[in-house]
This record gives sequence, C-alpha cells and structure tokens, in this order.
Amino acid sequence: MPDLVFSHSHEEEVTYFADLILPLPIPNLFTYRVPRTMVEVIKIGARVIVPFGKKDGRVLTAIVARLHNTPPPRYQARYILELLDDYPLITSYQLELFRWMADYYMCCIGEVMNVALPSGLKISSQSKVQYNPDFDYPELLSPEEVTLLEELKKHPALTYEELGRLVGELNVPTVIKALVGKRAVIVFEEVREKYVPKMIRKVRLGAAYEDREALLDLIRKLDKSPKQQEVVMRYLRHVPVLLNSALNSRGLDKTVLNQDDEISQSSMTTLIKNGIFETFEVIQPRFSDNLAPTVEIRLTEAQQQASEAIMAKFNTQNIVLLHGITGSGKTEVYINLIQQALESGSQVLYLLPEIALTTQIVVRLQRVFGDKMGIYHSKFSDNERVEVWKGVVSGQYQFVVGVRSAVFLPFDNLGLIIVDEEHETSYKQHDPAPRYHARDVAMMLAQWQQAKVLLGSATPSLESYYQAQQGRYGLVELFQRFGDATLPQITLVDTKVEKKQKTMKNEFTSALLTALGDNLERKEQSILFQNRRGYSPYMQCEDCDWTAECPNCDVSLTYHMKVGELRCHYCGYKEEVPRTCPVCGSTKVKTIGFGTEKLEDQLQILFPEARILRMDLDTTRAKNAYQQIIEEFEQGNVDMLVGTQMITKGLDFDKVSLVGIFDADRIIHFPEFRATERAFQMLTQVSGRAGRRGGRQGRVLIQTSNPQQLILQKIITNDYRGLYDEEIRERQDFNYPPFSRLIKLTVRHPEQHISKQAAERLAAELTDTLGSSRVLGPEQPLVERIRNQFLYDILIKIERGPVNMKAVKEFIRDRINDVLTDKGLRQVSIVVDVDCL
Repeated sequence: MPDLVFSHSHEEEVTYFADLILPLPIPNLFTYRVPRTMVEVIKIGARVIVPFGKKDGRVLTAIVARLHNTPPPRYQARYILELLDDYPLITSYQLELFRWMADYYMCCIGEVMNVALPSGLKISSQSKVQYNPDFDYPELLSPEEVTLLEELKKHPALTYEELGRLVGELNVPTVIKALVGKRAVIVFEEVREKYVPKMIRKVRLGAAYEDREALLDLIRKLDKSPKQQEVVMRYLRHVPVLLNSALNSRGLDKTVLNQDDEISQSSMTTLIKNGIFETFEVIQPRFSDNLAPTVEIRLTEAQQQASEAIMAKFNTQNIVLLHGITGSGKTEVYINLIQQALESGSQVLYLLPEIALTTQIVVRLQRVFGDKMGIYHSKFSDNERVEVWKGVVSGQYQFVVGVRSAVFLPFDNLGLIIVDEEHETSYKQHDPAPRYHARDVAMMLAQWQQAKVLLGSATPSLESYYQAQQGRYGLVELFQRFGDATLPQITLVDTKVEKKQKTMKNEFTSALLTALGDNLERKEQSILFQNRRGYSPYMQCEDCDWTAECPNCDVSLTYHMKVGELRCHYCGYKEEVPRTCPVCGSTKVKTIGFGTEKLEDQLQILFPEARILRMDLDTTRAKNAYQQIIEEFEQGNVDMLVGTQMITKGLDFDKVSLVGIFDADRIIHFPEFRATERAFQMLTQVSGRAGRRGGRQGRVLIQTSNPQQLILQKIITNDYRGLYDEEIRERQDFNYPPFSRLIKLTVRHPEQHISKQAAERLAAELTDTLGSSRVLGPEQPLVERIRNQFLYDILIKIERGPVNMKAVKEFIRDRINDVLTDKGLRQVSIVVDVDCL
C-alpha cells in the first residue's frame, strides 16, 4: 500500500484528514484532522496520539490507516495531537492482516490492533496538576485548599499521588475539584510512551586526559590522594587508554567500578566533580548482541531426504505438512530450511505453541543463529517485546521465534513460516477478541507475502492431515527416530484390578512404583503426567456432602496445599481452607481426587531420597521459571518431573527413560467432538518424551480403568492413520470440521432468565434463515456460570462448499445487533468464536 504524498499550492489551503484505527471495540475507523505541521511527514502505518470521548484529557494511541481530504459527514473532526513515528511501525501487510482478521473473526479492527501491538507501543497518560499563575483570589480558598495550593507553588506540576504524599490526610481529588472550579489550578494529561530504552550509566576520563603526557602527569599529581589515584588506575586496567586513547570514548560501565569494594565512592565523586572523570548514558539492548553461532547442524540421511522432499513440494505447493514421529529430529530439518531461507535474503518466522516449548528450542537455535534471531513471547517485558518489534522494522532481526502473538510482527519480506506442533490448541486465542488461530493467520500472512508455510507435528490435526490427503497441502513423512533411538514400549496398567487386589498406594499402581524405583536406582529420569494442577480438584464434607464451590462460577474450588488456599481456576477467586464444614460443622472435610501438587507430595513420601520438581501453571508464573525448571532437569539435578500438558510439548531430555500417565480415562471421555483426537495427541506426545536417545528403550505406563479402549490400542501401536480413518468418517457423518465451519455464539448476562431469553431469541432468528440442521442450541455449557455471568451457547455449523461465508457472517452480525439493540436485552453480551475449538 503506497504512502499518500500530500502536495498543495500556496494559493489554496487544503485541509487533510486521517482515518485512524483506535484500540477500542468499535466497528468503524475515526477521522481526525491532520495539523498543518504534520502534513508533509505523516505516513500510513505510523502511530499518533489523539483525544477521544467527552472526558477532558483522555488520549489514545491510534494507527493511521488512510490519508485523504474528505471531512467526516456526521461529526466535527478533532485534531491529531502528536505524531509518534518518523517512519511507519505498522506495515501495509499488517494493516491488511488487521482488516482480514476483523472480518474473518467477526470482531472490530481496534480489537485486533489492541492485541497485535505490544503495550509498550501504546501511550499512557497520567493526570497532573499545576498552579494557575493567573489566579489572584486567595480569599475564596478554604484552609485545605490553601495548604494544597502552597505545595503546588513549589513544583512545576505534580500527580494526584505525589500531592497525596505531600499533604497527608487531605482528600486530594475533592480539594482539586474545588480548586479547578475556582480556576486556581490547571489539570492536564502528561502523555508519555510506555517503551523506555534500557540505559546504562558509564564513566570515562575527561577528554583533556586522553593525551598520554597529560594522563601520566595526572597520575603523578594524585600521589597525594592515593584513593583517587587507585580509582584512575583501576579504570586504566579495564580501559587501557595509554595503549589506545580511542578506547576512552567507549568508557566503562559505572557498576564495574562500583562493585569493587576497594574503590572509594567519595573519591569517584570528587574525580567527577573536578572534571577528571565524566559520566554519560548509553542505550543498552535488552538482548545480547554478541551471541556468536557455535554449532553447525548436520542432518542424518533421513532428515536430509525429508528436507529435500519439502523443498521439492514447495516448488508446486505453498503449504507442506511434515508428519514426523516424536524424536525424529524435526527441529534439525527446520534449522536447515531456515538457513536456506535466510541465505536467500528472506525473513523467517518460527512459531511454537507456548513458552514452555520455546525455552529448550531457543537455546538450540541460538547456538546456530546467534544474535541474528529475535525471541518474542508474552513472558517478556513490554520493553523487550518493543525492541524485537523495532528490530524487525530496522532489519536487525531477519529471523524470529515466538508464540502465537508473533504473527503480528511487522514482517515485509517473509520467505518461510514454520508452525511447529501445528495441532496444539495453544495456537488458538480464547480471550479477548480477536479469537484467532495463529496457524490459520500465518497461512494468510504467507499468502500475501508469497511465503511458504511448513506445518510440523508427530500427531497432526485432522483438518491439516485431511488437506494433505486431498492434495491441497504437500505431505512429507519422517518415521525414523534420531540416532539409534526407538519408540518407547507402552504398557497399560489396569487400576481396577490393582484396586481390587489392594496393591495401589495412593494414586500409584504397584507397576508404576516398581518402575519408578528401578529408574531411580539406575540414575535415570522419570516424567509423570497428570493434566490437572493443584492438590485436589475439590473438598467435600463426608457427613453432609457439602462441596466447596466458587461464589462466582458453577465450579468447585481446587485445593492448593502449598499456599493453604481453595482457588477457582476460572475467575481466580481464593479463600482459606475451612477447618470444619461451614454447613454442618463436621470436622470430616476431606480432599477428593488429585492434581500435580498432590502427586508431587505423595512422591516425596514414597521416594524420600528422590529429587522432585513440578511444572504447571502454579510453578511457572515467574518470567524465568520455565527455564530454571528445564535447566535443572536437563543437568540431571532432578530425578522426577511432575507436570500438566506443559511437559508434553516437544521437550527433549537425554536421560528420561520412563513416563507415567495418570487419569487417562478423563482425557479420553471429555464431552467434546475432538476428545478422541486430543487424547491421542496428548498421550502420544507425552509418551514421546521417553527414550529419545540411543541405548535403553524408553517405557511408558498408562494407568487406566479400561485397558480395552480402542484409542489406547492405537496409542500403543502409534497408529495415527488408523485414528484418522475412523475419525474422518465420523466427522463426515455428523458434518463436523473439516467438512464444515463452526461458529460458536456465547450469550452472557448476570440474570439467568435474561441470558436464556436472549439466547433463545437469537437462535430462533438464526434458525428461521439458516435452518435447524445448521443451528444447534441454545445449550448451557459444562460450566454454566463464570464470573457471575450465566452462559448459553449456540453452535452454527456451515457446510464447506458453495455457501457464501461472508454473507453468512454478515447475517449473524445483523441478528446479534437485533438482540443487543432490544431495550430489555441491552446489558447482554454476545461472544463470537469463529472456528471454535
């Protein structure tokens, strides 16, 4: 999209306007006037600051989407306040992507912008107060107002919080409001960009002492001040100015000298005051800029053949699916393809499903690509993400590895996008809008930039494998494990039999306990998988059957023993663990079921000598928690790792020879049409963590109460094709994806009868046109109330083929607006989830 270049004659003054994307859930762009001073410099894709709404001082960061000279017909355009960028930070491809996502995912373009831009690129504003120098009526003031005004006179401007600290117990907002009414003070918004470069303070010799003779003369003069002389000598040891005076301009990080206990801080202060040293600041990149590649990747024969097959498929197809079993070395194939793309001058995006997986792979990639690679995910600070964003714009990063939000980065020359573990549900965003799937967005991005897409998985999604079978995607298969490794031996352990024989200890069968003990003796590592965090799913009274429930959601509270709390995993509500039953007063309140925390606790009792770690959402909240846990396990400092599905995603450990799986039946029998596919994927992926290096074959023990289940037999034989053939027939019979598109509408309201009324009306209006075979519901979901909102779901199934989906979505939007504009239903909210999972 070319930039609009303004030109105008001196005879005729032309007013210019900009259509802006505002980070708000509003359907339309807003038009603002371009100040004369900006006309020559403003560009499409740049950020600007604009006033918005009736509230004085409210400002927003907006993106310029269009430049023109047509005033808006229905309102008086306000002026843009400030231009933030000399060059566009948002590319024409990104603007096209924003528009497509808003249309496809049935949301507002402002919602896309809000999710796409790291918050460090958005502007924050803070109210400040200053004394009005024109005010001259002190007799109008109360004592409290006089006190506050006197403080204000001492400062150019203060925030409400700063004033509060200075005037003590005064009600600052009330007093300021009164002073504003009397025109004694001025309240304004100080606008600042959230992104702050990381600065380091450095020190260097004054320019006069860069000369050799002057420096030697200084050292002699400081004989009378030995402490100051020692500071200078220490500096010279780090910065050999006598050998090369040019080194002095770089200076030395001040903390290097400050950390030296022998250095007198007062001496340093005196040297700076006397001009012998000078201090200065420089911007320090948050990512190391001196990482050099240290590893060269060599492919095995099977990997080389797979890489060549992918390149051959790319000659005729833009999307290729790499179906490679766990441990087959898909990452090495990716690296080879990334190197080829970078050598051709193209950009590369490597998507991973979540941060747990990035930790290990990022280290491997850095050894190959050094500082050419950027890393982008939500655990990074705002400032770190902004630096990667700007690094892509400037060309510093040609290759970025990141999670789903990395699809929004400002690429303009993509050659290759890799979507690793493409089947993973983590690629789908659930809240807030846009509720996008990064895999699908990546394909659209690639289409606009004529890039190739490689999807990789040991257990591909049925939709992707179907497209490959239909010839729409290329298909390359890699069924040989790296090195001498073989697939693990999978054994089913019948928990019903062991319970009858009373050989189970807590949640552990005797077979699993024996295997864990043997592994511990051999100094090999074990992974234990339970897809439920916390100590216990719920607490119950044995006498009256009372169960601890969330007051905001229709779910039981989960017991977390380490912190002594009951928590809701939906809304975050917490409460203390009751000592007695709050209903009948009984002391017989017990935990029911088990989560990762309970398994960790029981393991420590059963194997007191074992070193045990847990990896779930509770233990990985801190920024570097994933990395610390994985490093500890990699280095052999941990014998057993207990975790949720985080541990299923591509982690690669040499010494893991045993995987234990709990509660497999709950995963298999989840009430959802993808349950069988998901169970196969999850259990196969976690099984694949065992025996990934040559030598001893890995073992997997799956605890189940029904070993005869067909899905478990397919997991044992790694029969993905058998699973696919059965599932695809069933999907076709019941018109589920890939044979249809799904749109879920969730109606929410604090009053159940209003929520139900709105849902029934919406469903009826949709059914009148689309038909009852396409509109299912409304039905209450498994969890009927979340955050005090009652929920009703309507599922729309539209068959693939000649149906005009754009028209269908427009029709759905209109029907939603009909409901939301009804006076009695205005407080209802309706969430639209396109391609719901």
